Amino acid sequence: MVSQEEIIEKLKHCLDPELGVNIIDLGLVYGVNIEGSKINVLMTLTTPGCPLDSYFVQDITGKLKSLKGVSDVSVELTFDPPWSPNKMSDESKDLLGFVN
Repeated sequence: MVSQEEIIEKLKHCLDPELGVNIIDLGLVYGVNIEGSKINVLMTLTTPGCPLDSYFVQDITGKLKSLKGVSDVSVELTFDPPWSPNKMSDESKDLLGFVN
């Protein structure tokens, strides 16, 4: 069975194409739930009108399905709570010029 750590490491390869930072460090992933061979990802976007929703769903699904033991991936988008820059890692804040 795949581990939470393996999933998080794989999600670090999903980059926001506009910002060049991965979705984990951006704080877009709110939760990962493993149900046998199915992975459920709960995430948000930087804005509700972000046009990259289908891009992220396809990228996440493809990357997670490449993990041994994963047969199905579900990505749920939520805007509650809304994303804000304080959800980003310190490294991402530095990279993008946000003051800590």
